[in-house]
Amino acid sequence: MSDTSAQNTNKPNPFEAVPIEVTVSVGRARPLIRDLLNMGENAVLTLDKRVEDPVDLYVGDQLVARGTLEEVDGDQPGQLAVRLTEISDLSNGIG
Repeated sequence: MSDTSAQNTNKPNPFEAVPIEVTVSVGRARPLIRDLLNMGENAVLTLDKRVEDPVDLYVGDQLVARGTLEEVDGDQPGQLAVRLTEISDLSNGIG
């Protein structure tokens, strides 16, 4: 190998500064369309997970991690955060 590959590892990667959107999925529901159309304000849609179950983190449609929801201490009461508990092996996915 040439010294060029060693030099490239010392350069900052410009992609590290690009923001990326992470979607946190807390659960799914499968209502009938009829029931969904009849829902109004204050209706309750039951999800397939419980409050203490882990949440899934996605980048696009790729599962990248799992974690637990937490409330962050700070200036804004009720601000949510996710504590990562499992990081995906992107070549094999989370088992």
